[in-house]
Amino acid sequence: MEVKCPTCQKAVEWNSQAKYRPFCCERCKLIDLGEWASGGHAIPGKPVEDELMSGDINGELADSLDELKRH
Repeated sequence: MEVKCPTCQKAVEWNSQAKYRPFCCERCKLIDLGEWASGGHAIPGKPVEDELMSGDINGELADSLDELKRH
């Protein structure tokens, strides 16, 4: 099967010998990784940090800690 490299759109054969699949080369793979790391690519939704810092989770953690202290 043939797919397009997500970075440069070059045709790539999708098989077990394609070392960087779905990318055509290591350079394209690293460019894509850099985009994710810099925030250029993102999965839609609420950031995890917002959920971790929400009052609900902090309250649940405090309740769990209180329960552990009692035991």
